[in-house]
Amino acid sequence: MDKVFSKEILGKIILSKTGKKFGEVGDLIFEEKSGELISIVVDSPTPNCDKLSLDKDAKGRLLLTFSSVIAVGDYVVVSEEDLL
Repeated sequence: MDKVFSKEILGKIILSKTGKKFGEVGDLIFEEKSGELISIVVDSPTPNCDKLSLDKDAKGRLLLTFSSVIAVGDYVVVSEEDLL
């Protein structure tokens, strides 16, 4: 995946490969020492998120593992299979 600035990802719509909308990118969680991206915080989660086994942060916000991201462009596209 090409390099992308975080400010370019925030607010983007999160979709599955098949076009299911999961919400919007609200924030990014990364490993402080290495800089590795760990999770995406989902803002405005849709009912499609209810079918997934997503972790939550301390504030109860849904988290998508960053390893499920397969593309970043106009949308953030995730592999739904990696989230089940």
